[in-house]
Amino acid sequence: MKVAIASITKHGTETGRRLADTIPNADLYYMSKFRRGDEEEKGITLFDGSVRLILPDLFQKYDGIVLIISLGAVVRMIAPILKDKKTDPAVVVLDDRAEHAISVLSGHIGGANELTHKVAALTGARPVITTASDVQKTIPVDMFGREFGWKFEYDKYLTQAAAAVVNEEPILVVQESGETNWWKHDRKMPDHIRTASSVEEAIRTPHNAALVVTHRLIAEEELSGLRYPVVYRPKSIVIGIGCNRGTGIAEIEAVVNETLESLSFSKNSVKAIASIDLKKDEQGILELSGQNNWPFVTYKAEELNKAPMKEKSDTVYQYTGAYGVSEPAAFLASNGGEVVLHKKKSGNVTISVAIFREEK
Repeated sequence: MKVAIASITKHGTETGRRLADTIPNADLYYMSKFRRGDEEEKGITLFDGSVRLILPDLFQKYDGIVLIISLGAVVRMIAPILKDKKTDPAVVVLDDRAEHAISVLSGHIGGANELTHKVAALTGARPVITTASDVQKTIPVDMFGREFGWKFEYDKYLTQAAAAVVNEEPILVVQESGETNWWKHDRKMPDHIRTASSVEEAIRTPHNAALVVTHRLIAEEELSGLRYPVVYRPKSIVIGIGCNRGTGIAEIEAVVNETLESLSFSKNSVKAIASIDLKKDEQGILELSGQNNWPFVTYKAEELNKAPMKEKSDTVYQYTGAYGVSEPAAFLASNGGEVVLHKKKSGNVTISVAIFREEK
């Protein structure tokens, strides 16, 4: 998170300087009349006039903003420049004596609650969080699974589902894949939150909202059997790739896209690409990995040969020293998970798909 810290008072400036030294990627702004002489050396920005004038620029440049200014003044200043909770930066207010750090804007999605706790820990302030799910120590619907890399893909009913959670209405967490240790609070999961292992099971179970964690593409008609569903994409799919030397990204990506579509799997749930170490410098795979932010892992031939394979190939062994590439690579990278597509050859590309096995 790239953070801006801004102050307009003498005491606030002292606090701001300490914070800027301890928060990574933090830039400090304060009024010129509090100049110390080391601002250029420390990369501190000085300003004259109202801080209101620089706020639109800070909103564009930073992920989080810590304002050492009174809460009322901050509310009035930021109100005209607010756009959307999915894009507005996190805003935290710290009082002039650093007694209270208050999460003001974008508490969940923007990370203001996390930033508030960080600022409080560094200054000794009391963190003030008013988000209902945090206060009640329950599931934050708009942040569910974020620490694992989950992203919601179907959020039409996000507001209704969040209201159902904080109002302690019957909630179903429908989990077909992904990490299972998502309950992070130091209290027992409340009785109104229950789990189901499939959408089919969830449809048969009474509930007021459903949080669906799955790598599968779900049609609207299937979702219509659920009340206020929100769909999350866990990082659960591992793709094993083998290809002829010099195969371009366009061909590899086309095969990946077609394969995932045929399996009705979401591309947003891809966890990694895997292959033999002979392909660690294969440009087409590296480009696909980089463009999609998918880790690319490789294995030695002897490692691949120890993995189960539905069909071994003497031809592949002749060229690589391994009896198979895509299938055993997918198996190993999925932590011994279920291989749902053992091997498919398309042009210059061979592909396999597995579902990552989570530790119990």
